[in-house]
Amino acid sequence: MNAKRLTIVGVALSATAAVAYAQLGGYTQANLSSTATGKSFLQVINDLNRLYLYPVDQEKLLRGAITGALGSLDDEFTYYSQPEDNAIDSENLSGEFYGIGVQLVAANPDGTGGKIDNVFRTGAASTAGVQIGDVFVKIDDKDVTSAKLNEIVRLVRGKQGTTVNVTFARDGKPYTVRMERQPVAIVSVEQTVLPGNIGYIALNTFYNEKASEQFAAAVADMKKKKVSSLILDLRDNGGGLLNAGRDVADQFMQSGPIVSLRDRSKRTQVFGGNATNRATDYTGKLIVLVNKNSASASEVVSGALQDTGRATIVGEQTFGKGVAQIPTTLPDGGKAAIVNSEWLTPKGREIHKKGITPDVVVKDTRYTTPNLTGSGVTPGAKVTFTIEGKPVTVTADKDGKFSYTGEIKRPSRSAAQGEAVVDLQTDAILKKAVELLSK
Repeated sequence: MNAKRLTIVGVALSATAAVAYAQLGGYTQANLSSTATGKSFLQVINDLNRLYLYPVDQEKLLRGAITGALGSLDDEFTYYSQPEDNAIDSENLSGEFYGIGVQLVAANPDGTGGKIDNVFRTGAASTAGVQIGDVFVKIDDKDVTSAKLNEIVRLVRGKQGTTVNVTFARDGKPYTVRMERQPVAIVSVEQTVLPGNIGYIALNTFYNEKASEQFAAAVADMKKKKVSSLILDLRDNGGGLLNAGRDVADQFMQSGPIVSLRDRSKRTQVFGGNATNRATDYTGKLIVLVNKNSASASEVVSGALQDTGRATIVGEQTFGKGVAQIPTTLPDGGKAAIVNSEWLTPKGREIHKKGITPDVVVKDTRYTTPNLTGSGVTPGAKVTFTIEGKPVTVTADKDGKFSYTGEIKRPSRSAAQGEAVVDLQTDAILKKAVELLSK
């Protein structure tokens, strides 16, 4: 993505927000105590410091006030990020940092802890023998078994060439490795060629300043391979940069608006101008895959391509995030993301809290969770059945009822970044797309 272009968009929208603020007014340092509510806020802060039994963490207190102010809007997309979280967020956005070359997921049901979800072949973790499923126990001398995922990420990352000692648990047995932090590039695009010479590109996130560039390279590669048609997979892509969404849609459109923004005064303008006709565009047959987790920029792309008849949308009803945020870096290093406009498809559709309805509706079958219940057995009896070829034993309760809920099957990931792994047998949406393109 062109960084200058992103800055221009941010400045233009911020200026609009500033004008609206000047018109409506608001609190300043000078007039905060001019209202009863403002005076109450200041008094509560002072009374806490004067009367509270325990020491007050001033930074935590004020950041809590910021979080509360934004939270009072009851808008899940307007929020405050702590400085340490924003630092990680900024690295993710840049698409580059120094780490050990792994992907993480939470290890515990409450979302805490960290577990290895993928190990990249070229990273320090791969060289050290770290494997998928290994659980973080300690990072240097700090226990992280119940730490927030972002804290684990922050501790693992660092300056290039520095080292980190990590204790993992594998099948309950701990082991410790020392790894040197190396450059890691976030590759948001995965691709392969399916049977029938059908091209497949999965875009995992738009929250990467290099997403547009990586996607353009993948499209160029598909054209070079002369694929007969193309599948764009936006499932589980929660969105990101609006610029990136517009750029991706423009790879398939030659004219007309892609997405428009409408502010609170109901003024509407086309974002980034109309689509352009370029030699690098892909003009062949196209199907876009979506599911309930496809949101924001994913819906910008699927909505634009659906409205213009450029692609067939296959899958599940999408999430329905039809608003855009302005991110503001704060003096403490934190970030406030503030919803300032809603976006519309080329035909003027509002999709917020509605989503995009696919042209062909198919349930996502990739990550089904085994869920069995039964009754009528002797209380306390052991019941054994087979799940995916493995025996599972549960105990009936005092009423003779039993149940079993298995873990969600983890998606298959290649250890080579940029390489897609697919399974037509277990993936009903992808299978349907291939069938449609093979007719």
